[in-house]
Amino acid sequence: MLTELYIENFAIIDKLQLRFKTGLITFTGETGAGKSIIMDALNTLLGSRADSTFIRSGSETALVEATFRIPPTSMEAIHAVLEREAMLDDPNFVTLGREIRRDRGNVVRINGRMSNVSILREIGQHLVDIHGQSEHLSLLRVSQHLRLLDRYADLHKTFDEYRSSYQHLLKLRQELEELRTNERQAAQRADLLTYQINEIDAASLKPGEESELEEERNRLANAEKLSSLGQKALVILDESSPEEPSITDRLGEVAKAITNLSQLDESQNLLQEQATTTFEELSEISHTLRVYLENLEFNPKRLDQVEERLDLISTLKRKYGDSIQDVIAFGVRAKQDLDAITHASERIEFLETEEGTLLTELGKRAQALANKRHVAADKMQKAIEIELGDLRMSGARFQVNFLQEPDPEGIILPDGERVAFNADGHEQVEFFIETNPGEGFKPLVRIASGGETSRLMLALKNVLVQADHIPTLVFDEIDQGIGGRVGTVVGQKLWLLAQRHQVFCITHLPQLAAFGHQHYRVQKSILDGRTTTQAMPIDGQDRLHELAQMLGEVSESTIHSAREILQIAKQRTST
Repeated sequence: MLTELYIENFAIIDKLQLRFKTGLITFTGETGAGKSIIMDALNTLLGSRADSTFIRSGSETALVEATFRIPPTSMEAIHAVLEREAMLDDPNFVTLGREIRRDRGNVVRINGRMSNVSILREIGQHLVDIHGQSEHLSLLRVSQHLRLLDRYADLHKTFDEYRSSYQHLLKLRQELEELRTNERQAAQRADLLTYQINEIDAASLKPGEESELEEERNRLANAEKLSSLGQKALVILDESSPEEPSITDRLGEVAKAITNLSQLDESQNLLQEQATTTFEELSEISHTLRVYLENLEFNPKRLDQVEERLDLISTLKRKYGDSIQDVIAFGVRAKQDLDAITHASERIEFLETEEGTLLTELGKRAQALANKRHVAADKMQKAIEIELGDLRMSGARFQVNFLQEPDPEGIILPDGERVAFNADGHEQVEFFIETNPGEGFKPLVRIASGGETSRLMLALKNVLVQADHIPTLVFDEIDQGIGGRVGTVVGQKLWLLAQRHQVFCITHLPQLAAFGHQHYRVQKSILDGRTTTQAMPIDGQDRLHELAQMLGEVSESTIHSAREILQIAKQRTST
């Protein structure tokens, strides 16, 4: 709901700050006082066209800002937009602002952040409906008619069952399309996959073998040098002469001497252990080196084999992956793809049979959905025509129009007919209206604007009150062309509507204004030689005086009539 509206330098408004409560809020005042200007400002805020003509004379900019409390019914949709645009602050409120500049582009702000008009409209359509001279009418968007009918009929369960089958069919058709596309290229694709599988299988790759082969290649390629270095180390370690004992022999003498030393001085036992261990490790090095040299081979033929194997692995990696594991995985997938192609015709045949079953099932669910919609539509039509009669449009008739189109590829209805369908069912829905007997029904979106439109919207809103989730409704001059007696009826209906919505109404009828929970008097005044519009909340005697003035010149008679009007409104809203 709209909690606060601030307008500055807009048309003849200097500065205006209004705070609103829930319920019915009425605006009254003389013609030209600026009531509709306030609505124009709100309309501009919600994304309607704005240009420099709205800027107050002598000013460079005009500003409109509003704060809305987000109702639970609209919270999910509004939060989705705000989160997408990184503008969500307080989850319970949203602030919209629009600044109109004379020589520069307009500025849009949402929760204090720069935005654009399209986002403003996207959020605004969930917050306010303005009925009158405005394009901001949800009921005049055909795309909303089916949604409203379904919520009115409470079709959640039936619709969910239909949507579940619909999604199943979409997935099945997607798989069928992919299989049919692949089937057309199956022969060529199968040949390629077979070649790839055979090439990978013939290689008999093993994870980790590439690094082992590279190590072996390194040894084979450097066998002579490795042997020379190993023999040199072994000679120094083990071979001795009378002139120069080997390192092993000399270290053995060192170990023996230290052993004797430790026998005389036990404090050197640790040193003796270190010397013995060093001697044993050196002996182990010598043994290991001998084994290494015995196994070291110079084999050019084996080297060629290793080189060929590494070249093969490199070729496969260039084709199928960055590692042996990737190549093996590619082969596994290729076998799966080949298997799918091999069995594609069987799968296609199975899915085609399943598709036929699903189309029949979906047809039954679509028909069940349509049947409930038709029942709800009849009920809605009667309820709306009763409302129109109360609003002095007794000759008007309302109709929910259903349209279906034949489609040889569509769902199969219980009677065997095949029709087009979508995620909402197989029938298109649009609201039609006949405002005058004999003129015939016309689409609701083509009806004329003005008081008649506003009364029609009021009738629709009263019937669809539980289905309509938009929290704030604005009726601009809904009383056009009606008298005081009907004005009382309209006022009562607006009051009832305000039990579930916040409702704003601009009116010239005191019988309607008397039903307001809040009442604003709009008037022009001249300050410092400038005309400006003010809107003041009124109550008590001020409100009584305003209602009397709406009846004519203020007198004892009009004051008495105004008091009676208030009393009637009180009686009608207390039952």
